[in-house]
Amino acid sequence: MEITEVKVKLMPRRNDKLRAFCSITFDNAFVVRDLKVIEGAKGVFVAMPSRKLVERCVKCSAKNCIRANFCNDCGTKLPPPRVFKDETGRSRLYVDIAHPINSTCREDIEKKVLNAYQGETEKAKQPGYKPVTDVGEEPEAD
Repeated sequence: MEITEVKVKLMPRRNDKLRAFCSITFDNAFVVRDLKVIEGAKGVFVAMPSRKLVERCVKCSAKNCIRANFCNDCGTKLPPPRVFKDETGRSRLYVDIAHPINSTCREDIEKKVLNAYQGETEKAKQPGYKPVTDVGEEPEAD
């Protein structure tokens, strides 16, 4: 499989570490959205799309965030959350939706996404730059 397209939507600089959202297309046939470029302690890296872990309310079966104390739907006090730990022992609040299975694939994705991110940051410095409005859409033409 080959990465045939990378789209980058830069995020305005704020106090958080999120720098951009990205989408990648494989073989002009399959797209993965919501990859994130994040500024870490050792530089920028690519985070795969993820979702929050949830547990269901014992009374109404509504989904609630792992750390919630009360149900968002019925207001019932929830039991203490089960703690999900990762391989380093830290609490896991998110789980990847899509991710590479081997390091070669991860390195290829990271290299192409970070190259596209660098290119987009250079374009953003140019006068008349039109940012991507959504990772799934092209900027509007004038």
